[in-house]
Amino acid sequence: MHERRDVVVLGSTGSIGTQALRIVAANPDRFRVVGLSAAGSDPALLAAQAIEHGVAVVAVARAGAAQDVQLALYAEAQRRGYAEGDHRVPRLLAGPDAATELAAVRCDVVLNGITGAVGLGPTIAALRAGTTLALANKESLIIGGPVVTALAEPGQIVPVDSEHSAIAQALRGGRTDEVRRLVLTASGGPFRGRDRAALADVTVEQALDHPNFAMGPVITVNSATLVNKGLEVIEAHLLFGVPMERVDAVVHPQQVIHSMVEFVDGSTIAQASPPSMLIPIALGMGWPDRVPDAGPGCDWTTASTWDFAPLDDDAFPAVRLARRAGDFGRTAPAVYNAANEECVAAFLDGTLGFLGIVDTVGQVLEEHVTDPGVRSITGGLTVDDVLAADRTARERARALIEEAGR
Repeated sequence: MHERRDVVVLGSTGSIGTQALRIVAANPDRFRVVGLSAAGSDPALLAAQAIEHGVAVVAVARAGAAQDVQLALYAEAQRRGYAEGDHRVPRLLAGPDAATELAAVRCDVVLNGITGAVGLGPTIAALRAGTTLALANKESLIIGGPVVTALAEPGQIVPVDSEHSAIAQALRGGRTDEVRRLVLTASGGPFRGRDRAALADVTVEQALDHPNFAMGPVITVNSATLVNKGLEVIEAHLLFGVPMERVDAVVHPQQVIHSMVEFVDGSTIAQASPPSMLIPIALGMGWPDRVPDAGPGCDWTTASTWDFAPLDDDAFPAVRLARRAGDFGRTAPAVYNAANEECVAAFLDGTLGFLGIVDTVGQVLEEHVTDPGVRSITGGLTVDDVLAADRTARERARALIEEAGR
């Protein structure tokens, strides 16, 4: 018998959030949602989620969307047949710090499914509150680095990325000192097998056509450029304390094996399941216990083939650049992530070509790590250091994008 856990879901209207709420609805004896946060772009969906789960608090990042959410809450209650005053009206938090405030409320698990660097504040708030953090927002760990890891108690951060969830599961098969290397798998994205020249004319529609997973536009583009895999290499290094040079990545188009751990005796333990985020999300909320029937299992009655191939660093240099950022440490991972977020936004709105994304990230990163002022920084990293580097990298990326468009 498992004690029911109170869960706060950040980014509830996104891909991770909506799947998490499916798991909660299917397992009311295991989970109860007490808070939801979203950017505010879909007030009707957020209201429907809040009323369905009877949550106490709703947070919306765009203050201007607060009234729309409030009206949507009343409309949703009326649609469900509630008489006025006969249903719980959630407390509404609004503004850029709303999700951070929500992440600090008393609960058992905070699932951080926000996309991008804006997830840093909520991650820190949840850790400071002593709450288990089911982390899908890899950016907050990557840019925060030692700031985040210093706040976390052993086992407080549970990874929700399918790759890192796979590694966490495989690590149960041996002691920490028996680990030789971590091996992350990558689908290779929609452009696997193309050389650099064949990527010059990639369109937004093509980049958003991921072969295996349905995700938000930023993460989908990051998968096409392999920036997502670069971020995950840094994340694995930080999460599991394994040096960067012992974190590898390999292309596995079928995405059935989600990642592997190689041990010192030559044995490799892999976690396999059909491409789906349901299992890692459920495990993140229920860790260390599994949730029965959380997602689909492999069909061992039909023939199948699993392929593996090395990364093509020439066509897709994003992982190599991530290693550069991770090895340098300090604020370099924050710069890598911030520059990429700006470049992806420019690509999506048509002001930057596909190859320009990683090329620009590489230029911003190289300028940062060769800056004598940056290289001379010693001592502990602070949140202010991270935010300043993030801001500067965004400004520099925007300037380079503007220059390229002239």
